[in-house]
Amino acid sequence: MAEVLVYVDHVDGAVRKPTLELLTLARRIGEPVAVALGAGAENTAATLAEHGAVKVLTHDASEYADYLVVPKVDALQAAVEAVSPAAVLVPSSAEGKEVAARLALRIGSGIITDAVDLEAGDEGPVATQSVFAASFTTKSRVSTGTPVITVKPNSAAVEAAPAAGAVEALAVTFSAQATGTKVTGRTARESTGRPELTEAAIVVSGGRGVNGAENFAIIEALADSLGAAVGASRAAVDAGWYPHTNQVGQTGKSVSPQLYIANGISGAIQHRAGMQTSKTIVAVNKDAEAPIFDLVDYGVVGDLFDVVPQLTEEIKTRKG
Repeated sequence: MAEVLVYVDHVDGAVRKPTLELLTLARRIGEPVAVALGAGAENTAATLAEHGAVKVLTHDASEYADYLVVPKVDALQAAVEAVSPAAVLVPSSAEGKEVAARLALRIGSGIITDAVDLEAGDEGPVATQSVFAASFTTKSRVSTGTPVITVKPNSAAVEAAPAAGAVEALAVTFSAQATGTKVTGRTARESTGRPELTEAAIVVSGGRGVNGAENFAIIEALADSLGAAVGASRAAVDAGWYPHTNQVGQTGKSVSPQLYIANGISGAIQHRAGMQTSKTIVAVNKDAEAPIFDLVDYGVVGDLFDVVPQLTEEIKTRKG
């Protein structure tokens, strides 16, 4: 069976959930070979093996932390040349898509971004995408070179599938471009204790109907009762009620959780483009004609200031 390279997103050896989802998808089309780079790379092996990696290629160098993306592209190119894989899978983050695009250009291959599913095909992996503001679903494959595919978080379940996970050192020679853009400083993001928005299994969002920054406490309380991330519509962000880092939509972040709860959000196409691939969508809005109700699985016509606190209390009661 052909090998499939999986680029590992990790923090000092702690593997992030989207990578484990990629391993699930990689097993559908071949044998997963993980590529872990930077500080703590070797510490990822046990987790990756538990989730199906037959091999873990590792390489650590200061360039991965000191310079932007190009050293990682150099390493992935070296891995492609060493393994000759059936495909390369990369998490569909902002950095992941830049790495994937640069890699595809380097190796003369086609690229598919923001896939939401992956399956084996007679002529190579077939990727499913949600396109044109999630109005259409397409299936496509790369016809030139080794397919490079970025996959959105929450596109597959994390599944344990113990494998050898043999650790091998990856030989990497950095290109002249690797040191072209130096990182001059880092500021740690303030932790809210909530999941990362793009990776969360549940997202609770608020829109114009929240009617003020102080009222987002209601949205946060519901999110915390569910262990969810908090999102916001563009209208709420533009009004200064919630940070842009939490904006869901075409000009914000794209999410695909198992459950999306939209509160006081009308459902403009700009917002729908960022959340329409959610598995289950629930909306609370006092306007029965709001476009969001054309999209949802479950809708509640009512004032969010009445509905959301009751929902939060009911969840807390059921949790005991």
